[in-house]
This record gives sequence, C-alpha cells and structure tokens, in this order.
Amino acid sequence: MSHSLLIAFVMFAVVMFFTPGPNNIMLLSSGLTYGFRRTLPHVAGITIGFAFMIGAVGLGLGTIFITYPVLQTVLKYAGVAYLVYLAAAIAMSGPVAPDQDNRRGPMTFWGAAMFQWINAKGWVMVIGTITAYAGIAGFPWNIVIQVMLSLLLGTLSCSAWALFGSALRPVLTSPKAVRAFNIVMAALLLASLWPVFMDA
Repeated sequence: MSHSLLIAFVMFAVVMFFTPGPNNIMLLSSGLTYGFRRTLPHVAGITIGFAFMIGAVGLGLGTIFITYPVLQTVLKYAGVAYLVYLAAAIAMSGPVAPDQDNRRGPMTFWGAAMFQWINAKGWVMVIGTITAYAGIAGFPWNIVIQVMLSLLLGTLSCSAWALFGSALRPVLTSPKAVRAFNIVMAALLLASLWPVFMDA
C-alpha cells in the first residue's frame, strides 16, 4: 500500500466531504427546519448512498458511462432539475413545530441515497476518488478502502452539518428568520450548479 497516496486520498476526501455542496447545504437547512433527529435518515442516505456509488463505479459500473456518454448528460440535467426543485422547497420552508403535521418533511433515506446519482459534486468526488487514488492498494482492496473511508468521513461530515443546522434553532427562533435563512440556503444550492453550466 502506498502510504503517501493514502494520506493524499484522506486529505482530498476531507476537503470534498466537509466543504459546502448540495448535500451539506440541504443537511444544514434540514437540521434547522426539522432538527437533528428527524434529519438522521437524510444523513444515513447520503453516507451509505455515496459509499455505494463509489463501490459500484469502482467495480466497473463506470464503464457504462464511458460506453454510453449520453447517460452522463441525462444524469447531469436531471440533477439540475431536481436541485432547482429542492431549492424552491427549501426557500419556502419555515420552522416546524413538534406537533405540526408537515407532509413534506425532511428528505428520506432512499431519496438522499438516490440523489447521489444526480449530484454533480458527488460525481466529481467519485471520479477523483476512483481514478486518482486507484493505486492506494491492489484491486479490489483499493475500492474497499475507499468505500470504508467514505462511510467514516461521510458520517462525520453529514452529522456535523446537520448538527450545525440544529444548533441554529435556538438562535433563529422567528419564522421570518428561518425563512430568510432557508432562502439563503436555497440561493447557495442554486449557486452550486455553476460548475455544471460552466462544463456545458
């Protein structure tokens, strides 16, 4: 195993997992709107869904996208459409009282897991992980290491962002403040689409 490559991969993963992106922005907003406990399925869906994607692409699913490049385009624009929808939903979200019936609710485990497949930043991370750090160990142990580190760092980063949002609940107490915060989060979510359009 290349220890220097392993260290480089961990540094890359820490930066990519902990910096703002669609997942982290949505977790921050969900933590504020619904609280940490109700956001846990969202956290688990991102963490497990992304790790599964690394494993699937690393074990050969990525060749499908090489063979049929139109699939990448379809996923990219489906992701854009879904992120615009999520941004609108976040912008309209207000504080939820514990006894309030809110039909939309936080993102589900499966919704968060499936979102990874249309998340532009997620694909950048997967491609960077699989291609740049393939020599971290022999196949298939390199994929196993990447998946396990993704599960660990994903759990830490997703929990941290959701907890940060939840910690803001005592500070942002008025409905107007929560709505203003969510509008800013929605704007940041839309801003995260800029690299997609630059690549178009």
